[in-house]
Amino acid sequence: MLMEFPTRGIVAALVCVMMIAAGQILFKLAAGQWYIDGWSWGTLKGFLSPALIAALAIYGVATVLWVYALRVLPLSLALPLNAIVFFIVPLLAHWVVGEPLRAKTFVGAVVIMAGVLVSVL
Repeated sequence: MLMEFPTRGIVAALVCVMMIAAGQILFKLAAGQWYIDGWSWGTLKGFLSPALIAALAIYGVATVLWVYALRVLPLSLALPLNAIVFFIVPLLAHWVVGEPLRAKTFVGAVVIMAGVLVSVL
């Protein structure tokens, strides 16, 4: 059962999921700021936007936190928790960057979450 594992490991894994979701939105914002003009300073400057740098920093911190979570959780429990991102990212993409929400996205997310529940309970 889920309750047999240290709460701090589960919380750390879930915080990682939230960080990865935030990073994905920042990557999307960075992509919108990147203007490719061959091999120029403008291209490099656009690539190194604050959104991209923030996303990379978040991913770096999330990686360290993930390794901590794996110290106390089996990978067979921790990894399925990452599937929650398939529900969170579409919502954030809608709210932050205005992407449309589609029913089939949520049907897929529900199927994934059902699979996660089966695998971890």
